[in-house]
Amino acid sequence: MVTAPHIRPVQYRDLAAIARLQAQSQDLNVGAAASPSPLGHNRLWHLLVKTFSYFPNPLRNTFTGYVAETERGQIQGFIQIAPFNFSRSTWKVEEALVESAALQPELITDPKGVGSQLLRHCFQTIWEARTWILEIDIQATSLLALYRQNGFQPLAQLTYWSLSPERLQTLAHSDPDLPNLLPVSNADAALLYQLDCVAMPPLLRQVFDRHPLDFKSHFLSALLQQFHAWRLRQRSVRGYVFEPQRKAAIAYFQLTLSEDGARPHRGELTVHPAYTWLYPKLLLQMAQLCQSRPPQRLELTSADYQHEREEYLEQLGAERHRHTLLMSRSVWHKLKETKLERLQLAEVLQGLKPVSQAPIPSRLSLVQRSEAPETPGEDLPRQGWS
Repeated sequence: MVTAPHIRPVQYRDLAAIARLQAQSQDLNVGAAASPSPLGHNRLWHLLVKTFSYFPNPLRNTFTGYVAETERGQIQGFIQIAPFNFSRSTWKVEEALVESAALQPELITDPKGVGSQLLRHCFQTIWEARTWILEIDIQATSLLALYRQNGFQPLAQLTYWSLSPERLQTLAHSDPDLPNLLPVSNADAALLYQLDCVAMPPLLRQVFDRHPLDFKSHFLSALLQQFHAWRLRQRSVRGYVFEPQRKAAIAYFQLTLSEDGARPHRGELTVHPAYTWLYPKLLLQMAQLCQSRPPQRLELTSADYQHEREEYLEQLGAERHRHTLLMSRSVWHKLKETKLERLQLAEVLQGLKPVSQAPIPSRLSLVQRSEAPETPGEDLPRQGWS
């Protein structure tokens, strides 16, 4: 018989055990996140974001984590979640770590298993979440089975591409010819929101549930991101292409540059479906920005519904080095977990008793009695009616 573990919030003393679980998951190639977050095991980063959770602010839920602890005090699992949008209607599983012994097939299907208990604790604690999303490597078959067992369904398949430094240097010699390339500010939030809505399928748009506020940079969020970039020695550059005739943003890019060359450069692209010819121009612009930093490869991401982007990256000679799966879980699965069908009607109506009191006449009953022929000696009862 499997004993259900005790689920509690992460404490400072748990960071060493979380680091051990992460090292074990990397050795076994069962990592749950596409790019594991450093919040769980970095002590300085943990103390910084934990400070924001003690008073109301936009970063209060930046670090929300739980651990599964046995009766002997052993940490068997860890999960980190965070709100995905400003309205907090969608939450994301940033990282999930479970001991290899708890990923056996017979334990994955057990509702008292470590992974299931961690997920269900999050579902029951975060009542404002209508949708849950996560990203997982397609090679992590054990965790895929765990998420499917707990109601997650595939939403989109993502492919991670890599452009070599030599190829970036060759692209940098060409002129991108982007006259309407503008820097991003909070005043452009509405334009970026419209571009984001039109660039993704309706199902993803409904799951992400983004608003213009999601594209604004708040003071505390910008401060925390700058600190994180300074600690990792990175710099972020953002820009968008403006269409003056339609007064709309038709393309957006964000490039995270490595200042010391210890990590690869990372780029994000959002292009209007009617302006896919901007892919070469945007990549030329990103290649030129990478030349001012130490030589390092550039990593990009494409989804299975972005066929033009994948075709162009193949023409450039980019290499696929990772495939992940974006999964989602609707809040309607909670109806099955509450087990309301076991309630009997007699139990629900147990506290209701008939009232021994004369019924209050309605307007319809008075009209019917007034139309009936009058009987001698019988008057219409007057109970406050005129």
